[in-house]
Amino acid sequence: MNIKPIRSETDYQKSMERLEVIFDAKRGTDEGDELEILAIVIDKYENESFPIGMPDPIAAIHFRMEQMGLKQKDLVNIIGFKSRVSEIMNKKRKLTLEMIRKLNTELNIPTEVLIQNY
Repeated sequence: MNIKPIRSETDYQKSMERLEVIFDAKRGTDEGDELEILAIVIDKYENESFPIGMPDPIAAIHFRMEQMGLKQKDLVNIIGFKSRVSEIMNKKRKLTLEMIRKLNTELNIPTEVLIQNY
């Protein structure tokens, strides 16, 4: 096992090739340990080199609604009047602190996502 930090695209490609070779290694074996460490190193490089920003708050609400099988009318209990839900979802009105709290609690959307500007 000879794992080094990934500092370039070439290092990354070599690491990915090695990962493919040992991908099915069993835990507790030398290759299993190498796989676990290599995955951590690759993950670190990918997070630093290819960061994924947080989604737009309204896009996050749409995504969670889709996941939960909810319709816009289902947000009335969380956001308020039907017209208010429509305004929020069409970005004509901003989320209030109370709405953010309820969306966080009811739909489990992180507050860090909901408080962003949009």
